[in-house]
Amino acid sequence: MNPVFSNFLLGMASLDVAMVGCLSPAQVASRQQVRLSMLLNFLAQGSTLYARHLCNQPGSSLQLHKLPVFNKVELMERFDEWVVDPQITLSGLQDFVADPDRIAQPYLGKYVVWESSGSSGQPAIFVQDAYAMAIYDALESLRHIPRAPALFAADMPDSYQRVAFVGVTGGHFASIVQMRRMQTLYPWATQASCNISVLQPMASLVRELNAFQPTIVATYPSVAIALADQQERASLHIAPCAFWTGGETLSAAARARVTEVMHCAVRDHYGASEFLSIASECSHGHLHANTDWIILEPVDENFHPVPPGQASATTLLTHLGNRIQPLVRYDMGDQITVLAGRCACGSALPVIQVSGRSDAPVTLCGSNGEPVVLLPLALTTVLEEQAGIYEFQLHQIDHHTLNLQIPQTGGHADIALQRGCRVLKDFVALQGAGSVHITSQTGVPMQRGKSGKTQRVMAA
Repeated sequence: MNPVFSNFLLGMASLDVAMVGCLSPAQVASRQQVRLSMLLNFLAQGSTLYARHLCNQPGSSLQLHKLPVFNKVELMERFDEWVVDPQITLSGLQDFVADPDRIAQPYLGKYVVWESSGSSGQPAIFVQDAYAMAIYDALESLRHIPRAPALFAADMPDSYQRVAFVGVTGGHFASIVQMRRMQTLYPWATQASCNISVLQPMASLVRELNAFQPTIVATYPSVAIALADQQERASLHIAPCAFWTGGETLSAAARARVTEVMHCAVRDHYGASEFLSIASECSHGHLHANTDWIILEPVDENFHPVPPGQASATTLLTHLGNRIQPLVRYDMGDQITVLAGRCACGSALPVIQVSGRSDAPVTLCGSNGEPVVLLPLALTTVLEEQAGIYEFQLHQIDHHTLNLQIPQTGGHADIALQRGCRVLKDFVALQGAGSVHITSQTGVPMQRGKSGKTQRVMAA
């Protein structure tokens, strides 16, 4: 299998990303605007979805704010208009991601494909070409992990770093697709990295980590906290030099807890299925948005811009490097705050604060009397992948009781809820929980957290 990769494109993207370190904020903004103009001129000619909105604007003065806002549901409903390559079909992609054996394999021989988790209530499928992947690879290696820029270099010895990805490994999600892709690109990475599923019982997960002894653990903040608990109980005994976290909000308390127990650095990262590396953390602990390749518009409920220092109701993303499946003024649903001023680290890239998912692990009573930890990521994955439920809230009532709620009503909702309760019961039994009672309700409005996203797993 030949993964989607170009040495030439990666070299050009890496040089481009590295050069930004020498630029001023005004020069980064100028580079951003040039790329935006090129993108909009391309879409005016090559995109069915966007062309009708651009045809009345002169080519030299195409303006972003005059374009409509699209969300995930709208784009998936208009998929054939959205993608530029007519060979890409929704049915073809759905067949592709339905097969776990094809994770990280090229679609149509030239595209990388991953799907979103459906955390906003609607899963989506995203397609990247070699150009977009080169941008991601350069941003990941030069900004996300600047202390080890050659982490996936072909000439690196196997013993340099040992990276354990702890997450969902069985679906076509961005993190595991990228890990599998790197393991294919660089044969040494098969020995220097491993993919560990969070869907297995905690005891099994701990055994895998103890056996592998990673120097770096890449995972979600909620998983990092659970692993710190296991280390403190002396079940886990690893000595990584760093935890890389992403996918959820990393609170100051969570960072302090992991740092104290694991005796290592914690480096946060903000990415999404829509753009793999939105922001990376600097040496001062601030998230810098990669605005040379994206445009982030923090807006209020009416999609009007909010000033620096004010939290947005949502954020619009424009991807400047993907012309195959363009994302222009895409409503991410994330709440961000753009901070005024320049970071003391010297970067010309703006500093942002992000409010995202921060669900806590659920602890139930095990069949042997010991506590059983259920990771929120594992619970949501089971309900999405096995029960086909994307809009839900799971409340822990006590150490023996869970309550599953969905907003829908009617016969289909009843059937979905029965399916959800069944897979939950099987899953918690597999994890070693004792007698667990699962109650359920339909027609319950979803409660939203500070970020505007639904908090889907609520521990007692």
